Amino acid sequence: MFSTLLPDHFTLQSHRGARGLLPENTIPAFIQSLACKVYILEFDLVVTGDGQLLVSHEAWFSALLSTHFYGFAIEPHEEQQHNIYRMTYNQIKRYDCGKRRHPQFIHQKTMAATKPLWTDMVGAVEQYAAQTDLPPIIYNAELKTEGEAADGLFQPPPHEFAQLAYDTACALQVDQRCMVQSFDVRLVRAMREVAPDMPLSLLVDNNDGFEKNIYRLGFVPDFYAPHYALIVSELVYKAHANGMKLMAWTVNNLSAIEQLRNMGVDSVITDYPNLNLLL
Repeated sequence: MFSTLLPDHFTLQSHRGARGLLPENTIPAFIQSLACKVYILEFDLVVTGDGQLLVSHEAWFSALLSTHFYGFAIEPHEEQQHNIYRMTYNQIKRYDCGKRRHPQFIHQKTMAATKPLWTDMVGAVEQYAAQTDLPPIIYNAELKTEGEAADGLFQPPPHEFAQLAYDTACALQVDQRCMVQSFDVRLVRAMREVAPDMPLSLLVDNNDGFEKNIYRLGFVPDFYAPHYALIVSELVYKAHANGMKLMAWTVNNLSAIEQLRNMGVDSVITDYPNLNLLL
C-alpha cells in the first residue's frame, strides 16, 4: 500500500514553513524552505468566516505571536475572542503575525507578516518553484480542529472541512501533490470519504500504542505520524509491515534526525529546513 507521493528515499519536511528561521506559516517561511532544498511543505489549515482556507496553526490569533491591527499585542485572556471562524479574510489580514519573535526560536528573523490564504501560499510557492526550476512541490496539509465540541464554533463539521480542503486542492491543481493529516480521526475519516485516493496521515501524540490508534481510526492510512519521542524500532517495523510510511514530528536536532533515518523512518518534519544542507 506504500504511498508513492513521498519519495522512497529519506526526506525532510519543513514544519509550518521554516519557523526556526522566519515567522511560522507565512509565505516567506515557505519560500525559505524551498531555498534550503526542502520541497515538502508541512502547514496548518483553518477555515475563515467567509469559507476560505487560511494557513494558521490556531483557529484564532495566538497571544504568543499576534498583534492587533491597531498595534497592541493580543493578550492571552482574549485570544479566542479573535476567532478566525467568525472573521472574513479582509478582517484577518489586518492582523500581524510576524513582528513578534517566537520565544522558542531565538534566531527567528522577525518581519511584518500576515496569515495567508492557502490559495495565495500555493500561488507564491508555485511561482517561485517555476522561476527557480525546482522539482514539483509536495503539500502536507494538517487540518486543525479543537475537537468535536468546537464544531460550529471554531471549525466546520468534519465532512464540510474535508470537502473544502479537497475542492480547494483541486482548484489549485495540487490535489495530485497533496496529502492531508490530522490528529482528529474524524477528519481523517471524512477526508477518506470525500477523496478516497488522496494520501492520508494520522498524527499521534499519545501513548496508546500503534494498534489502538489504528483501531480508533478504523482503517490503515498511508502514513503514521507520531511525535518522534514515541518512535522505536518496533514501531517502524509495524508501520512498514502494514504498508504505511512513518513520519516523525517535530525534530530540530541533526543527530536525532540522522538516528531516525538510520532506524528506517521515512520522513522527518523539522522547524529548521536548513539542516537539510548538512545531511
